[in-house]
Amino acid sequence: MDIHEHQAKDILAQFGVPVPKGHLAYSPEQAAYACRQLGGGICVVKAQIHSGGRGEAGGVKLCKTEDEVRAYAADLLGKTLVTRQTGAGGKTVHRLWIEEATDIAQEIYLGFVLDRKSERIMIVASGHGGMEIEELAETDPDSLVRMVIDPAAGLVDYQARELAFRLGLSGKQIAQFVTTLRACYRAYRDLDAMMVEINPLAITGAGDLVALDAKMSFDTNALYRRPQVEALRDPGQEDPREAMAHDHGLAYVGLDGDIGCIINGAGLAMATMDMIKLAGGEPANFLDIGGGASPERVVTAFRTVLTDPKVGVILVNIFAGINRCDWIARGVVQAYEEVGLTLPVVVRLSGTNVEEGREIIRTSGLPLISADTLAEAAKAAVRARPQPIAAE
Repeated sequence: MDIHEHQAKDILAQFGVPVPKGHLAYSPEQAAYACRQLGGGICVVKAQIHSGGRGEAGGVKLCKTEDEVRAYAADLLGKTLVTRQTGAGGKTVHRLWIEEATDIAQEIYLGFVLDRKSERIMIVASGHGGMEIEELAETDPDSLVRMVIDPAAGLVDYQARELAFRLGLSGKQIAQFVTTLRACYRAYRDLDAMMVEINPLAITGAGDLVALDAKMSFDTNALYRRPQVEALRDPGQEDPREAMAHDHGLAYVGLDGDIGCIINGAGLAMATMDMIKLAGGEPANFLDIGGGASPERVVTAFRTVLTDPKVGVILVNIFAGINRCDWIARGVVQAYEEVGLTLPVVVRLSGTNVEEGREIIRTSGLPLISADTLAEAAKAAVRARPQPIAAE
């Protein structure tokens, strides 16, 4: 789960990271008032969307007067920003962060990420901040400094000082950098984060460190024990399909194809998408209904898949262990009755109560397409796609 810049800054500030003063605004009038609260001088207006590259897309501007803030806010609110991270659809701006201007002498990139190879938290830093990490890795890979944190010891001071030296910091900046690093690490560890990024971490004209931008993302599977983090979720910044699935406890990721998938188990879902691709089709989604799915949960899965207008056929692929094939079959039949399905539906069942489930499908009187194997199901789904959608 991602959060907004102002939310990330608020969290990091609570852990001890220095951040500029700022105020949230939802209207041009609030933006102008926020500027007045900051002294009425030069301030920065930032669009709050879940994406990097906002500056290049026109979502960040240095304003010199209160009137300029009001005018820019009026232009930005409600606008859809398209960045290199949002895709062609972009993201709509519903809130702004009005922040005091900072005298920048140097910019540093600082990120905490999960390194799956070492199974450790890794710090990635560069003396060339203000650029996206992907761009830094491509244009100046030698500037990137990586350091792995031992989970038994945590981030220790000598590591932080070594990183400060490698970035060319000196004097009071080293102590401030150690404090900032330890604060970021605690926030990452204590809140089940997946990523903490400060870009840039600025060195001001006075030689102090301050986080000018911040991003945080969190482990969705850990949100049940972090209600204060889940409360920061902004469904307006999410794919509507994924937001609906989240609200019903389904694991869903929207894709660009036209074959909707309803599957139990992440591994089976990945294999199913591979088989669809191998058969010449394109999956519209990843959807894992989980174990012990009731007929009602299957109906919810159908409703979620059908929120995507591109879907032209639905493939149900269930390998039942905790699940039962008869539950799934009843859910498919119930979905036809409640949702008013008109799309072709391919059903492949295997595992617990498979014969009972197949019998329910056979005797339903509905135009369901049965398949015995995953390969057969994928080919049947590709053949069943409506021609206009397949042509796209």
